[in-house]
Amino acid sequence: MTPKRLYLILSIAEAGTWTLLIAGLIVRATAGIDPSALFVIGGLHGFVFISYGATAILVAINQRWHFLVGLLAVMTAILPYATIPFDIVQSRRGALNGDWRLEATDDPRDRHWFDRFVRWFLNRPVLLVLAILAAIILIFCVLLLAGPPGGR
Repeated sequence: MTPKRLYLILSIAEAGTWTLLIAGLIVRATAGIDPSALFVIGGLHGFVFISYGATAILVAINQRWHFLVGLLAVMTAILPYATIPFDIVQSRRGALNGDWRLEATDDPRDRHWFDRFVRWFLNRPVLLVLAILAAIILIFCVLLLAGPPGGR
């Protein structure tokens, strides 16, 4: 799985859960269904939202995007469907091309401790996925405890 493919999958999934959430809100408003029916859809969207953010950060680090581009990638998840145009622009720029940086190159940045740390995790994909899932679940649980956006 290349960075480009992983990023594309998560950007589409994030937009898809926006569709489910918006459709659920419309049905709730027009059909008068119980608001708690959106709990599952909202939870799914929240999980994919956080997963997209984690993926955007990982891809931004691997692809050596400027910090502001990485931040913009994460911020696109806030606006419905904004992840897809951002993905298209990054693809056209060639910013998603290439494989995971598993080995050091002659680039001086590869000698930095953080790049070595990222390479170490990239060379252990099962451990990387488990660490990211643990972080996503922790963030998800904290947000569930905080309550829904806009209050109850």
